[in-house]
Amino acid sequence: MTTAPGTYAPRPGAAPLPRMIAAQAALETRMLLRNGEQLLLTVVIPTLLLVLFSSVDVVDTGSGEAVDFLAPGILALAVMSTAFTGQAIATGFERRYGVLKRLASSPLPRWGLMTAKTVAVLVTEVLQVILLTVIAFALGWSPHGDPAAVVLLLVLGTAAFSGLGLLMAGTLKAEATLAAANLVFLLLLVGGGVIVPLEKFGPAGQHVLGLLPISALSDGLRDVLQHGAGMPWGDLAILAVWAVVGLGAAGRFFRWE
Repeated sequence: MTTAPGTYAPRPGAAPLPRMIAAQAALETRMLLRNGEQLLLTVVIPTLLLVLFSSVDVVDTGSGEAVDFLAPGILALAVMSTAFTGQAIATGFERRYGVLKRLASSPLPRWGLMTAKTVAVLVTEVLQVILLTVIAFALGWSPHGDPAAVVLLLVLGTAAFSGLGLLMAGTLKAEATLAAANLVFLLLLVGGGVIVPLEKFGPAGQHVLGLLPISALSDGLRDVLQHGAGMPWGDLAILAVWAVVGLGAAGRFFRWE
């Protein structure tokens, strides 16, 4: 319908930037939750590990209830599975199939697309944390500590893993990203203090592995939620360094085609 020569109603043009980002974030969230492999990584595997190792005495987690040691590590694993593994694989194949190239030519700026992906990751993580917390409480979990410290750890952990995931997706081929992301997930699951305490790897291994983002996140959450410690500044510093390096490198080397 026209109201005057050359004037159209509704007036054509791009939607406001916040609305575009919100719409893209909603789409990214639906895609994450509908993907079977993503759900396996983000929900099924962490849940099974939490229930299995809390119920069966397989790993020596020290004194106290096993779930008190395991729950913080599983929360860290959930963050890694969504922000790193799942995002790297999904973004890698979007890049391969030309989805990112097409989106980059839309009115939504590239930084807006990455913001929408980050929002989708955060929404998924909130759902993960709620689910795993309910299951952990059912298993007898008794958390302590400052909720603000927990939130800060989760946010910095998300930033660190998101940067690394986007760096991998933007520099490797999709098939290589799929293999590498799953391999890193398995290696960090075993050697990142999620289920097996870092003390089991000896003094030298403990110091080296403690610098990994998954170790900093799981240890920081464990210090707060299991031992009631204050703000874990050391672990937060490690995560902040990984976040700056990962996001900076992703912004510098990410290839859209």
